[in-house]
Amino acid sequence: MTEIDAGHDDAERARAALHALREEVGKAVVGQEQAVSGLVVALLAQGHVLLEGVPGTAKTLLVRTLAAALEVTTTRVQFTPDLMPGDVTGSMVYDAGRGDFTFRPGPVFTNLLLADEINRTPPKTQSSLLEAMEERQVTVDGTTHALPAPFLVAATQNPVEYEGTYPLPEAQLDRFLMKVTVPLPPREDEMQVVSRHAAGFDPRDLAAAGVRAVATPADLAAGTAAVGRVQVSPEVVGYVVDLARATRTSPSLQLGVSPRGATALMRTARAWAWLSGRDYVTPDDVKALAHATLAHRVALRPEAELEGVSTTSVLESVLASVPVPR
Repeated sequence: MTEIDAGHDDAERARAALHALREEVGKAVVGQEQAVSGLVVALLAQGHVLLEGVPGTAKTLLVRTLAAALEVTTTRVQFTPDLMPGDVTGSMVYDAGRGDFTFRPGPVFTNLLLADEINRTPPKTQSSLLEAMEERQVTVDGTTHALPAPFLVAATQNPVEYEGTYPLPEAQLDRFLMKVTVPLPPREDEMQVVSRHAAGFDPRDLAAAGVRAVATPADLAAGTAAVGRVQVSPEVVGYVVDLARATRTSPSLQLGVSPRGATALMRTARAWAWLSGRDYVTPDDVKALAHATLAHRVALRPEAELEGVSTTSVLESVLASVPVPR
């Protein structure tokens, strides 16, 4: 068997495992297939996710279940106004036995970091995650410490509360590969949630719910390598660039998508194409990921907000106005 054949077999096994992963999460989280798919795409594209939804929509349970089904470590940090940067990244502590200061790693040293209510902590602490998210490392007292692989930050924020919050600045929002909305479930799903709890479901005991590891970090690494081999035609590249440029000239937006946003859309579209069983990207792949990848990278003009315009409607207009390559 050649190396190419072996790589192909690894990629097929990885794809099957990641499809099983999405089904496994469903044992604990009812519905929310879009959010689960978003997290898997982000893992494959080696990016981070901003989860937005009202309290009680299983955002924390979603990340914990994903980590259990993927056989990786996870840590949850509740962001509060008094949280310090060292509480996230780690700090130097005095070791009496050695008579010297040693580094004590913080909760960021994990595979899946759940940054709960990230907009409740001041900008100084929010920014402590920037190096970890971009460079996959933490620098403390002049020494750099590498983070484990894979590494994903899933940050949550509540869209309905503004008092006592510190909205993420545009520069930090741009570091998140995707923004995934976790909606309230439809009636049928909510009935299933309540019925599960009535039957004794304990969200703190995932093993009792039947959740088991169906994929491994090796599967994820094989999937990421396969995503890197997904072909992108010049026409599709032009389509992505034209979408990004169209946001910059939209009369409703004061901030359009940056080149980093365009490359992010290409990364997520490639991951989605591979998950869908293809080794090439189509314009439909780009459209499917456009909202999740671009919505948090644009800013409405104040007058547009007063008129009730939403970023969703603006992106819909952009997608409708840019010619789709044949």
